[in-house]
Order: sequence, then C-alpha cells, then structure tokens
Amino acid sequence: MVISLHEVVGIFGSAIIITTYFLLQTRRMNVQQVQYSILNALGAGFILYSLSVEFNLSAFIIEYFWLVISGIGIVKSYKKKQNESRNS
Repeated sequence: MVISLHEVVGIFGSAIIITTYFLLQTRRMNVQQVQYSILNALGAGFILYSLSVEFNLSAFIIEYFWLVISGIGIVKSYKKKQNESRNS
C-alpha cells in the first residue's frame, strides 16, 4: 500500500488537532493561549489540503469552519496582546 503526499499531510493535520485536543483535556494547554488556535488552524489547513485532492463535502465544511473559527481566535489573541502592551 502506497500512501500519497496529500494523505500524509491530512494524517499529520489530524494528528495536530487530536494532540491539541488531548493537551486541552489534560490541562496542559488553555483555550486562551494563542498556540491553541494556531495549532487548530494548522491542522485544519493540512486536512483541507488533503481534501483538495480527495474531496469530501462534509469534511470540507467542518474543516473550513474549524480554520475560520481558529483564525478568529488568533486575531482576538493578537488584539488582546496589543491592548495589554498599550496599557502597560
């Protein structure tokens, strides 16, 4: 069995999301940390790449919104950090 590049990338993306969720559940990561959103966005992006070769609509929809929502978290973290540095 030969695994193609897009499958490897998708599996890696899944591993990132699963690991991030595990770190959250074991309290080694907090949703307020920007790393949480970055890792989720990265994982979703890798999965979306794999879906560009072997498309699945339901998987695309969930990963698209996972990426968008993670992007919102990244922007909010960045804005919070800017406000904190201005107020210091």
